[in-house]
Amino acid sequence: MLMADYQSYMECQDRVDAAYRDQERWTRMSILNVARIGKFSSDRSIREYAEKIRSALATLPFLRDLQFGQRLDYPAISIDVDRREAGYKGLTISQIGQAIVPATSSSRFIVQNYWRDPKNGINYQVQVQVPQNQISSTEELDNLPITAMSGDARSLKHYAKITPTTQVGEYDRYNMQRMVTLISNLHDKDLGHAVKAIEKKLKELEKDKPKGVEVHLRGQIAILSEMFQGLLVGLFLAVIVIFLLLSANFESPTLSLAVLSTVPAVLSGVGLSLLLTGTTLNIESFMGAIMAIGVAVANAILLVTFAERSRLQTRDSMKAALEGAKGRLRPILMTSLAMIAGMIPMALGLGEGGQQTAPLARAVIGGLASATVATLLVLPLIYAGLQSRRTTQSPSLDPSDPESARYQRGAFLSTDRKT
Repeated sequence: MLMADYQSYMECQDRVDAAYRDQERWTRMSILNVARIGKFSSDRSIREYAEKIRSALATLPFLRDLQFGQRLDYPAISIDVDRREAGYKGLTISQIGQAIVPATSSSRFIVQNYWRDPKNGINYQVQVQVPQNQISSTEELDNLPITAMSGDARSLKHYAKITPTTQVGEYDRYNMQRMVTLISNLHDKDLGHAVKAIEKKLKELEKDKPKGVEVHLRGQIAILSEMFQGLLVGLFLAVIVIFLLLSANFESPTLSLAVLSTVPAVLSGVGLSLLLTGTTLNIESFMGAIMAIGVAVANAILLVTFAERSRLQTRDSMKAALEGAKGRLRPILMTSLAMIAGMIPMALGLGEGGQQTAPLARAVIGGLASATVATLLVLPLIYAGLQSRRTTQSPSLDPSDPESARYQRGAFLSTDRKT
């Protein structure tokens, strides 16, 4: 018998271990809140609409263990007092309630009594409570004696009707709004696609929504939305800052646009690599895209700087673009290939926890591969097109600068003589 119990325990433990190993495919999340606004809707309307939402979401195969976060059907006992019968005996609802409370819970909830020990001066709470083993059923509660004003004691069933019922176990609020929460496990589905499917179901039920009821997606869904908004804003600001810095460095916004023309190539390469590997767009892959953009911009700056220097000498933008691509071919390939080679082990996702960091490496590999091709083949054409009509004259206005359009021979010497 002990051996059989041990074997069943080990089988159960193996199933638990397998579930933990497969935990990457499961995500616990709070789906949404159904909240009541003001007094336009009742608790029953909230409950009915929440049931409709749960029935609609139950059809989605990737939502598992879909349930309410609150106990909506908590067992309770309804005591309906006959006021007329109680009035004949001189009893009030308050007196009957004070007699029932000690039998069902404790007198400390209605009257708090304290006794002070004269020896040590410590106060002790004194409460009246019927032992739980004496009130364990509704029949025993029916026979609870209620003493009338005349001293006549009769059972509770002569004054009230007791029926089993259910009620809400707890009321949760968010921003002072009463709400009902739906929670679920997410199985074998990324959160982004799950949100789209949930929003589609909610849109279908929009016509049945009672007045004064609002539905809010919360939990990890709200965190995901805020995270991606922050990352997009950060990426946009980074591109703007890079553009401003390059404009100050090159003294030309045209060259800055030429450098930033590799960014779309990086994003397309990241998207293609994630699509081919079946990887979702998450925070790791987003960080990989930002890393790939940084390396691609550095390579583009290297090529554009060399090409612009050659253009000022040869005065031919196409020839300068080809010279820049040829001259910087080896450094760009070495930088990109070294980065890609270093990311391959991480992209394979081998080892424990490897699948969590694999999206970053896959995004870097795809973005750099696409950016390298665009930098060596497309960027020279873009540079040549943008700089074909640009003059090689220096933008300097200093009359002592030989490359300036306002250069005056001997201006520097005359200034020195006067000083």
